[in-house]
Amino acid sequence: MSATLQHDHRGIKHTHGPGCGHDATIHLDHVDYSHDGNWEHEHEGHYDTCTTCQCGSCVGQCVACDTTSCACPTCLHTACTCGHCTDSCATCACDDCSCPTCQHAA
Repeated sequence: MSATLQHDHRGIKHTHGPGCGHDATIHLDHVDYSHDGNWEHEHEGHYDTCTTCQCGSCVGQCVACDTTSCACPTCLHTACTCGHCTDSCATCACDDCSCPTCQHAA
């Protein structure tokens, strides 16, 4: 992820990253940032909007899905099994994670 990528917020140049003022969460192999009601992440020099949840029980993006019965493959509500944390795979940030379903950016 590029820490220097500029994002245009209504004509104001902005860089997403630690301390940028937007909520952030780890999702799969990237960090999504909350911006104007959407979650987005840097991808090859631009920002992509987070995937929409496919569970049918919610209408949000995967990073914000809180449906307990969700079976969407990109939401990753699965509990991490690395033994170092009690997080879900979507929020696990263990540097030495060995969980086979975590695909995070730690």
